Amino acid sequence: MSLLDRVSTLLRANLNDLVEKAEDPEKMLKQIVLDMENQLLQVKTQVAIAIADQHLLEKKRREHELQSAGWRGKAELAVEKGNDDLARAALERALSHDQLMQGFAAQAEDQKHEADNLRQALRKLDQKLSETRAQSEMLIAEHRRARVVGRATRVRQVVSVDQENAMERMKSRVHVKSVESAATAEVMVSESLEDKFKALETGDRVEMMLNEIRSRKALPKA
Repeated sequence: MSLLDRVSTLLRANLNDLVEKAEDPEKMLKQIVLDMENQLLQVKTQVAIAIADQHLLEKKRREHELQSAGWRGKAELAVEKGNDDLARAALERALSHDQLMQGFAAQAEDQKHEADNLRQALRKLDQKLSETRAQSEMLIAEHRRARVVGRATRVRQVVSVDQENAMERMKSRVHVKSVESAATAEVMVSESLEDKFKALETGDRVEMMLNEIRSRKALPKA
């Protein structure tokens, strides 16, 4: 893939789509920014080379243009001196330099077009890089916030479940305590009633025993 093709691919990249498909969005976004920075550096280098080549080709074109003009001047001088053969040779050399000049002019024009394309790609990539950096920072912040919210939600769910379990355990303990208290109260009441009846029975027996003793002693009742 050529440099401009790679740049075009980066320019068409949709971060949102890439983030949705990425296993590690934050790592992927950082890698995209790094790739763009590397491509931007390469494009800058290529722009500098293209401009330097363009200047060199234009310099060659001017040199052959001057050479052609020089040989034409010599041809005129030869004509003035009546030396047509020398003039013909000078004009042939002039035509040769014209051809070279035209060739370098065409190459310089092509190189200028290439340099302009690289300059345009450099501007677009530089702008895309700035936008990508800003969007990447925003998406990374959203991703981190989503992870924090997710963790907080899970913590709240765990805490809620723990609280519910704790409440259920507390309710169970309270219920058991209540039942135990009720049972204890019932036992105490039962014991209290039994004690009363036992006391009555004991009193009756005491009276009976007392009467028996009196009968044996023939004592009158008190």
